[in-house]
This record gives sequence, C-alpha cells and structure tokens, in this order.
Amino acid sequence: MTEDSPNVRVGVGVFVFDPSQSTGSNPCFLIGRRIGSHGAGTYALPGGHLEFGETPEACAAREVLEETGLEITNIQFLTATNDIMLSENKHYITMFMTCLRKDSSAEAQTMEPDKCEGWDWASWQDLVKWVDQEGVVGDDGARRTLFTPLISLIRQRPGALPSAS
Repeated sequence: MTEDSPNVRVGVGVFVFDPSQSTGSNPCFLIGRRIGSHGAGTYALPGGHLEFGETPEACAAREVLEETGLEITNIQFLTATNDIMLSENKHYITMFMTCLRKDSSAEAQTMEPDKCEGWDWASWQDLVKWVDQEGVVGDDGARRTLFTPLISLIRQRPGALPSAS
C-alpha cells in the first residue's frame, strides 16, 4: 500500500421496507438513481457515510430523513460488505441496515435532487435479477444498473435476505 492510497470509509445503506407490498421471501424497499457522486447513474438504497462518533442506527435514521424526508423505526443491522470501486479509486465497508417507515402512508420525497433523481419501490427479486443480468432494461427503456455495494450484497452475502421483522 502506498502513502497516497485512499482511506477505507464506512458507508451505511438502508432498506426502507413497505410491508404492504412485500412477502416474506420478496421484500419491497426504496431505491433511487444516484447522480452527482461516485456511482452516478446506478440505483442505490438511501444511505451515506458514517460520521465520527455516530452509531449505524443513528446514521441510518439521519441519512433516510435527509434524503427522503421519511422518519424510520425498528432499525436493525443486516450485514456488511467489502466494496472496492477501482475505477473511482474508492474502498468502502458498507453496513446494511433494515427499517420501517414510522408513518406507513408517508411517501419518499427527493430531498437532495443533486444526489438522487427520485425514489421508487423495488423488490428483492428485482435486485437479484438486476445483478444476475448485469442490469435490466425497464419499461421506460432505461438500464437498471446497481451501485457496487448492492452488487456486493448479492454476491458476497447470498443468504442475507433482508426482512422487516
């Protein structure tokens, strides 16, 4: 390792579930298209960087509120992945968290339009299909490519099915 190697950072990705659209083996969660940052053009969960002295649960609540305007509850740790993005000279350990919306009728807002085009609901089966087929063309003709940590989640932790329970 050289002296000018980048530092490894800790990211937090948050599965915000919609139980009304989910089944036990196919949970439904928020996903958005990244813009203006590393991974631009890919689909990712709400989340961000863990700040000094912050717990993963507090980071999850803060990031989801900042990005979507949603308050969350029942925040739990799922797993972590090792994400090396060579083309962007970045290395992250990503902690995946799960949660529910405090108000199940509240809809996600695009609070940071310079970072995310908008929020949609996706299913676990959609996610697996996008990884297996390296992106799938949607009804709108756009290719659905996932952010590296989500690809890592499927490949590094194949048994880690997120759930709202």
